[in-house]
Amino acid sequence: MKISIISFSRSGYRIGEMLSWFLGEGGHEVEAFTKSKYTKKILDESQVEADDKAFRNVKEFAKPIDSSLRDWTGRRFAQSDAIIFIGACGIAVRSIAPFVSSKKTDPAVVVIDEQGKFAISLLSGHIGGANELTEEISNLLHATPVITTATDINNKFAVDVFAKTNGCYISDMTMAKEISAALVNGNSVGFASDFPWVGEIPKELQLLDEEDETKEKPEMGIYVTNSYLKHPFVHTLYLVPKIITLGVGCKKDTPADTVEKVVRKACDELLIPSVSMELVASIDLKKEEQGILEYCKERNLPFETYSAKQLKEVEGSFAESKFVEETTGVDNVCERSAILGSSKHGEKSNLILRKYAEDGVTAALARRKWSVQF
Repeated sequence: MKISIISFSRSGYRIGEMLSWFLGEGGHEVEAFTKSKYTKKILDESQVEADDKAFRNVKEFAKPIDSSLRDWTGRRFAQSDAIIFIGACGIAVRSIAPFVSSKKTDPAVVVIDEQGKFAISLLSGHIGGANELTEEISNLLHATPVITTATDINNKFAVDVFAKTNGCYISDMTMAKEISAALVNGNSVGFASDFPWVGEIPKELQLLDEEDETKEKPEMGIYVTNSYLKHPFVHTLYLVPKIITLGVGCKKDTPADTVEKVVRKACDELLIPSVSMELVASIDLKKEEQGILEYCKERNLPFETYSAKQLKEVEGSFAESKFVEETTGVDNVCERSAILGSSKHGEKSNLILRKYAEDGVTAALARRKWSVQF
């Protein structure tokens, strides 16, 4: 986790210094700051001499803020996974207010009082990880954690935590809030999955039994799937795991918008959302293909390529093309790339969409073996 810490006083500074070290040792990437106008005062109060080793350590830790706190917060909001304010909640609230946007994208925000007695999860408790970070900080400082999210204080299943743990995309945040509210209020919420699961389904969720038509099913429910084809509930929240590899091939100099159009049409065959993808794969002849590279960059997807020899060794039944074989050295690029890429990132994979071709672009989708974790 990339964490930014900001303090405003001597005592807060010391807590930040200690916390920076502990969190860094715990595997986090930590940067700590203090307001520039307070820096000299902090050093003076610490009675540190300029040639003292302690002074050099403090200088290394203290990164003075020359800009306004608002500007600093705006930059850190965009760059950090979490921001820790060591000071009053009011300072944190006023600083982050202009930048709060979405539960899906906002960083975790935690506030610690200047004596280190309390750690407060202020923003993005679940998806952003503020609750988890608050617990971690509390253990390090022997502080009291303050967590106010309803599902946590009522010991209820939290759909956003569940989605984050399983690496799933939440299709509708408004629906997620409604499901959380229903669970907190003791109302029935259904559960369905296209995948097996490990662990016990929480008692708050009612497993959908499609074979028993006499059993009344909840109107609202959670569905773990890679396709929007089915609607198990009147109001369905789709949780989409990122477990699909896109295998792609194209003519030289095919533009990115053409690649995007064809891939979208291919996905629409099964109503597969693009957020299902974890990897794009192709033959090494396409390693520098700008259209594919731009497509991947825009979606923050890794791109892997393989040699014709590697693709030939992939076992299975694939659509064959003599022209493709003469050009690339292997009879099929997209299907073989999809399977190979997917298999390298999971135990087993299978093609869920065979070769789709249009405008000089070919696309195929492979899904790796996966299970839901409770």
